[in-house]
Amino acid sequence: MKKLAAWLSDLKVAIVLLLLIALASGIGTAIPQGDPANLYLEAYADNPWLGVLHGEQVLWLQLDHVYSCSWFLGLIAWLGLSLILCSWRRQWPALKAANRWIDYRTPRQLSKLSIAETRICLDTNEGLTKLHDALVARGWTLRRQPNRLAARKGVIGRVGPLLVHAGMVLLMVGAVWGALGGNRLERFLAPGRSLDLLNRNGDNQLSIRLDSFAVERDPAGRPEQFRSLLSLSDSTAPEEISVNHPLRHRGITIYQADWSLAAISVQIGRSPVLQLPLQTYPELGEQVWGLVLPTRPDGSQPVFLSLDNEKGPVLVYDSDGQVVTRLRPGGPAEEINGLPLRVASVLSASGLLLKRDPGVPLVYLGFAVLMVGGGMSLVSTRQLWAVADEGRLHVGGLCNRNLAAFAGELPLLLAEVEGLDQQG
Repeated sequence: MKKLAAWLSDLKVAIVLLLLIALASGIGTAIPQGDPANLYLEAYADNPWLGVLHGEQVLWLQLDHVYSCSWFLGLIAWLGLSLILCSWRRQWPALKAANRWIDYRTPRQLSKLSIAETRICLDTNEGLTKLHDALVARGWTLRRQPNRLAARKGVIGRVGPLLVHAGMVLLMVGAVWGALGGNRLERFLAPGRSLDLLNRNGDNQLSIRLDSFAVERDPAGRPEQFRSLLSLSDSTAPEEISVNHPLRHRGITIYQADWSLAAISVQIGRSPVLQLPLQTYPELGEQVWGLVLPTRPDGSQPVFLSLDNEKGPVLVYDSDGQVVTRLRPGGPAEEINGLPLRVASVLSASGLLLKRDPGVPLVYLGFAVLMVGGGMSLVSTRQLWAVADEGRLHVGGLCNRNLAAFAGELPLLLAEVEGLDQQG
């Protein structure tokens, strides 16, 4: 059991686990997560992911839901156990050892330390007193005994690694809790439409209404930013969200995730303006919407309307796939198959991502503890002993990091204490 615990708490094992988790997270970023199984089968049927994995392998390896799959959660649990064992077997004993006073009584014991100095001192008691006062002035904690003293500084640095491990464990627990107990919902809303969120009892928990949606584009016409103005049923004022600026409300985070074209308003001849739904056509492009529109009452002589943004132009194709004309939303009508056709407007839809993640407070707390622990870990723990013996003052010290700096500071400290001469 001890050998198993030692292996589990080994630093090399923890590093390998971190690398595996980072690799898995990269895969989860590269492969879309949470889509229906048939989409993976279609997407990787002819073009395997990385040229190796078809849709069946992606599903079998659970790469469609990496962050909640069994093997990823197993890696997280393994790393958490490794950190806990490391803290218990190494960091906690190191902290207790740093808090324990060690009483070195003879110069021989000090000579075996990493840093050792011997100074001539005519009055050893006065020399110890001056050294004591100099250390106290620099913030050291001391224990004075006849003919010797012990001092230490920076013991808080030993707490840092424990806090780092605790912060990482809290972060991982929060992430797992969010993956297993959280909810995720993606919806496209057109302006004026609303979305009702129900609780487990079927009661209306929250209503979200989209008041307006705007797409900001650069001079070349490429989307730069999406903005949605939302009205919540229990909020007095509308709230705006945009990409990288979500809205957090009652434990739910609403992200501006995507956009789409919902409907097109057309007028055929003297008919009233008709609002018709649009659908995507991936075979025509990444973001292409359209619909088939008959131009005769019996449904004959249809034309195909296609567009890739809300400002147009709307391309009109005949039954042979040839472009007949281009229409601008809000522009004049054009004659198609003997009938005037006008595009009144195009209705955009906001793609909203709603997430409820109960582990977020733990993740934030874990990050905070991790940052504090990381800062404390930079504090070096120093220990110093002095023994007076036969007109000489013997001084020795230990330091857990940056030993060279401590070795350079100790002679300067002793030089400030009057009456101590370096032994030749």
